Amino acid sequence: MNESHDQCSRLLGEAALALWPDLPRAVQERLFEAAAPADEGVRNNLAVFLHGRHPRTAHAGRPA
Repeated sequence: MNESHDQCSRLLGEAALALWPDLPRAVQERLFEAAAPADEGVRNNLAVFLHGRHPRTAHAGRPA
């Protein structure tokens, strides 16, 4: 059963990565919050990975 769970988790994760740039920003943020634990180091690593893989998902510039 664990092998099946791991395979499903991997497949869903790969699908989310493939579709990431097409997802609405609100959905991206919900997925990120669900995936990233409270550990700031892990959150930062995940954010860097996503922004490096999908530059269009980078946060907009700060208002002037």
